[in-house]
Amino acid sequence: MIESFLITSRETLEASLVVGIVLAYLGKTENNKYRGAVFWAIAAGVLFSIFAAIGFTVIAGGFEGTAEALFEGITMLVGAALLTTMIMWMMQQRHITAQIESKVAGYVANPSFSYLGIFLLVFVAIIREGVETVIFMNAINYASGINFVGGLLGITVAIGVGYLFFHSARKMNLKKIFTFSSILLILFAAGLTAHGVHELEEAGVLTPFIYPLYDINPILNEKGIVGSFLKGLFGYNGNPSLLEVICYWLYLLSVGGWWYTSTRNATSRTQ
Repeated sequence: MIESFLITSRETLEASLVVGIVLAYLGKTENNKYRGAVFWAIAAGVLFSIFAAIGFTVIAGGFEGTAEALFEGITMLVGAALLTTMIMWMMQQRHITAQIESKVAGYVANPSFSYLGIFLLVFVAIIREGVETVIFMNAINYASGINFVGGLLGITVAIGVGYLFFHSARKMNLKKIFTFSSILLILFAAGLTAHGVHELEEAGVLTPFIYPLYDINPILNEKGIVGSFLKGLFGYNGNPSLLEVICYWLYLLSVGGWWYTSTRNATSRTQ
């Protein structure tokens, strides 16, 4: 449940920030006549995301055996890569308001392109998060199973946070929210990487070298209550191969180290 909540809340919050900034700027500059472009873009983006989810499900359902393991492995690795780019994007959130307002100002200044420009700005933001969510949720499904309650709760909470941030609590400290969720996402992405490697091993694409490297399932079974929770959120595997362990820690140390260093540098520049 937590992993589904984490993914949908972060993706929805990203889209909510873009929509909120555009609407706030249009209201501040008395250009509310373009608000319709924002709402049409939201509707079109959500509809496109639904079609993407259906298409992805149809394609994924057509694989069996080795092809299925290969497809699932690639999906997990793509999901881990996209999660990494999401974390990078969120680290730049302190500049997002100025960047988006600058784009909207440029569109408004060009009447012949203003409505379409604003529509495309919001539409692209929505479908980007929508398609990423489709990939992430499928990756979660392959790794540990989707929890729709957690997913819907994440969407609801993110929309609420976005609304409060732009309408009644503009000084809300999003940095702390992003920092906490980024740590969890890095751990989750490391787990997805290891799961993806495992699927590619089953497909015969990668060699495990040593399998299993160890087996602690008798102590903490990955199919138990605690084990399944750790498996879904952090990629726990009670009997991994050597290659899975290497890839897990390589991702965790490289991306985690990069994130920690970048965060420290950004903090020191603002002091």
